[in-house]
Parts: sequence; structure tokens; C-alpha cells
Amino acid sequence: MKHINQIKLLTMFALILLSASAFSHENEADKEAKPTMFSGLETPAGKTVLAFHKALETGDAQTAQSLLADNVLILEGKGVERSAQEYASHHMLSDMKYLKAMTIESIEHHVTQYNAIAMSISRSSVKGIYKDKTVDRIGNETITLEKKNDKWKITHIHWSN
Repeated sequence: MKHINQIKLLTMFALILLSASAFSHENEADKEAKPTMFSGLETPAGKTVLAFHKALETGDAQTAQSLLADNVLILEGKGVERSAQEYASHHMLSDMKYLKAMTIESIEHHVTQYNAIAMSISRSSVKGIYKDKTVDRIGNETITLEKKNDKWKITHIHWSN
């Protein structure tokens, strides 16, 4: 029940963010004071997400897996992985090989922490050559985290491009 309430809270937060951006209008004051494209990265939850990214990009499988909750849910394309162990034994190593071949530039990244729940939303430019194919895309990522025993763990990842 607690997990369902947390999902409802995160869904409500995401809808508020989307509706606020959909109905906003830029005026002259907005043009002069552009909002920051990065926020919350210095928070404990933000540092956890950045550590996870670094672990994947450097091939540190042990650290990457340690930052995931045991029951993490990872969605990418048509695929789904339902545990840290499943991800580590199937898709993580190919993600690491792929990321090692890419140049990744963060375009936007916001982490918001709410007591023991946090949400990370980011966009990145991903470029390179992988398996003889040129890659030039924008990647989108949503990560939710939960604080357990004073440690932030990633409970959900959704990757899309």
C-alpha cells in the first residue's frame, strides 16, 4: 500500500510539472531570466543518480548494481527488467559497452527530493558509433529513488529516445 501511495505521489508530481510547462507563456522577463537547466544534483539523491551514471559509463558493474533497489523496475523500449539481479545479468553489460562508445552531454537534469522519495528527470545528447552504426539522438530518463536505511536506492528507471 505504501508503494502504491508513493507511485501516486510521483505520478501527481509529474503531471503537475507537465501541466505547468504546457500552459506557461514566455514574456520579455522570461527571455532575460532563463530557468536553470540543472537543479538538485547536489542533493544526496542527485549524487546517487550521478554515481549510477558514472558507474555505467566507466563499466563499474558492482557500484551500478549496489545503487539499485533489489526490486528495481527498469523500462527501456519494449523491454522490462524487474530486479537488480535481472538487469545485472542481462542488459547492464551491454549498456556499459554502448555508453563507453558514446559521447554523452547532459542537456537538462533536475532532481527533486521529498523526504524518503526522489525523482530525477534528465535529457542528454548521445553521439558516437556503436556496432558500425552512427548514433545521434536525445535520450530521456526518469529515475525514482527511495531512501532506505539512510541510503538512496534507485527503484525505477525509464529510458527512452
